Amino acid sequence: MFDTTQIALSDPQFKANPYPLLARLRTEAPVCKVRFAPKGRVTWLVTRYDDVVSVLRDPRLSSDRRRNHSGRVPARLKVLYKIFGPVIDNMLGSDEPDHTRLRTLVHKAFTQKRVEELRGRIEALTREVIAECPRQNTWDLVADYALPIPTTIIGEMLGVPPQDKMRFRRWSDALLQSTATSWKGMIGNTPKFIAFLKYIRGLIEARRRNPKDDLISALVAAEEAGDKLTSDELLSMVLLLLIAGYETTVNLISCGTLALLEHPDQWERLRAEPRLVSSAVEEMLRFYTPIDYATYRWAHDDMPVRGVTIPRGENVMVSISSANRDEAQFDSPDRFDIGREPNRHIAFGQGIHYCLGAFLARLEGQIAFTTLANECPTLHLAVPRDAIRWRMSMLLRGLEQLPVSC
Repeated sequence: MFDTTQIALSDPQFKANPYPLLARLRTEAPVCKVRFAPKGRVTWLVTRYDDVVSVLRDPRLSSDRRRNHSGRVPARLKVLYKIFGPVIDNMLGSDEPDHTRLRTLVHKAFTQKRVEELRGRIEALTREVIAECPRQNTWDLVADYALPIPTTIIGEMLGVPPQDKMRFRRWSDALLQSTATSWKGMIGNTPKFIAFLKYIRGLIEARRRNPKDDLISALVAAEEAGDKLTSDELLSMVLLLLIAGYETTVNLISCGTLALLEHPDQWERLRAEPRLVSSAVEEMLRFYTPIDYATYRWAHDDMPVRGVTIPRGENVMVSISSANRDEAQFDSPDRFDIGREPNRHIAFGQGIHYCLGAFLARLEGQIAFTTLANECPTLHLAVPRDAIRWRMSMLLRGLEQLPVSC
């Protein structure tokens, strides 16, 4: 048995390739203590597929940070709430019955039927985006292709002016990096976060004065009804939808492309068998899961998991990336196979916090890869594989850049 508390989830080397160590944890210490940073706080980490599914569905675990069952609220947590409250007080950080109340307000916009109605718009947009990519030279697939598609779509759904979409991308990056890394990082990015909140408040006020046929207007109407959404919840909901509405898909498209280029046989297979695009997207979600770790849970009571007791009040994280590589669930889990069947990955989570935008992310991914295969059949990496860098967000698995050529 090795000392798992020496594992730092934010370590760049671990981030670059966490899979061998996660495999060791699944075998030797499937429920263990690890750290965010080398000298950071300790948290419980769950790594096996069955245990991850169980934890995500277990009502004995709370997603609400304010329900601290250890009997005290640390000073840092109080400050965290003072600054980043609108990030924390949203559907991801809520329990029942608040979670269902909040989710009900927006779920109709993300049903399979409503998402399918966006197919024509997404296809047209994707053609526009690929046509503007500088394919005669090296180009960045993240910034030039993976990013514009979902940011434009969620922006249109919410009612964000087209000229502002890159601004909230920069703010989103700062927010995700600060809240997922160090205390110092949180403080350093506070001005950007405040600017982000000011911008969203401006959008909300604009819809109060001039309602339109968009999600922000619908949420403002719910808030004004009085019994469905508070003013703070409205701000948090818009912030969450802006960020969550594209982050998963950006990572799916960029990391999925990397997986294809790392496995040329699978890239050729997709080009030869375009009907496999749906299965390919599911395998991309499994192989390079866009969200490495689910958000924190807190134990209501002493809680046994795999023979280990997690004490009351302590926090728990689950590794979705580890669960999606679990050899007990997937045959040859480190093999990338776009025709994999069955493929019961949990990239979109489980339980009440299952990803609201799963249908939208899947559709955007399928259209993006179909278009890429048709328009860029000779796509290849323009830099050595070891030059590729992962974004330093602990929770997410995304690329800083993906230089490619056609």
